[in-house]
Amino acid sequence: MNIKARVFAILLMISMLLVTACNDNQANGDANGSGDNNDVYKLKIATALTESDPIYQGLVALKESVEEKTNGEVVFEIFGGGSLGEDSDIIEQAKVGANVAVLTDAGRLAEMVHEIGILSAPYLVDSYEEANTVVQSELFKGWEQKLADEHNLQVLSFNWYQGDRHLLTNKKIEKPEDLKGIQMRTAGSPISLETVSAMGASPVGLAWAEVYPGLQQGVIDAAEAHHSATFGANLQEVIGYITKTSHFQLLTGLVTSAGWMESLPEEYQDIIYEESIKAAEVASNNIVKMSADFEQKLIDAGVEVNEVDIEPFKKATEGVYDKFDGYQDLRKEINKILGK
Repeated sequence: MNIKARVFAILLMISMLLVTACNDNQANGDANGSGDNNDVYKLKIATALTESDPIYQGLVALKESVEEKTNGEVVFEIFGGGSLGEDSDIIEQAKVGANVAVLTDAGRLAEMVHEIGILSAPYLVDSYEEANTVVQSELFKGWEQKLADEHNLQVLSFNWYQGDRHLLTNKKIEKPEDLKGIQMRTAGSPISLETVSAMGASPVGLAWAEVYPGLQQGVIDAAEAHHSATFGANLQEVIGYITKTSHFQLLTGLVTSAGWMESLPEEYQDIIYEESIKAAEVASNNIVKMSADFEQKLIDAGVEVNEVDIEPFKKATEGVYDKFDGYQDLRKEINKILGK
């Protein structure tokens, strides 16, 4: 081989090595949600909600505002309908630093921070305003810090209100005793299961995406949910009655990896926190405003909406607080925050 050929071969080999190294670096950057070339940070957001839900639309508004304010250097990708997996799986990924986030309830987070689970307790608060007051308190901020310090989970905002939850059945319910023998789907958290059991039904932990076929095929007899989720999942096609018990005021949080957040420039972190809280407030207020519309749509679809005296249901679930260490005292502390 002459000298020119040798030089050409050496240069070609060096070029190939450089391309391989760049590709490896880019792949590593994408795996962590960021790339070295343009410092683009990507976050995958998971939710069980569908595109028609006002809370899902709030996530879209959050995506747009964050991308605009960071000049496209922070990019959110939204995966609805549970397409990214179960909440618990996403949480585990976030704990080890993956660039994922999930809109989840406090009951699931109680596995890490016991106290936060009280937000999923029955009849703790009576409205979105009360729930929002609790999650803006110093008490809640302490729980947030514990999640970050001990479990690498960062709350971006916890004021995503999805509405008050009611009983979805195929028989008319007037009182807790009417629930005896009914297999009712609820979230899989211990406090949700305990609450449904206390009301008189047999609780079944089931993924939200499985509720429609579960009711259709008789795997479960009933479920409990808020109006926007009920309508969004077309459950009006497989239920006959909604009993308005308002046993839960469903407040959810957008939770991601604390490590991933810390990898972002501080100005981007501030933007995400601020825009997340703003988007949640707008979406939550839309839920409140649209609740009557969702109810009318369910009625128009043939569902009978049953107004009942909720006092017997409150009395039936009072003992739930005694099942969880410290919750009675925490309830008193929260009542003080609310001025009750």
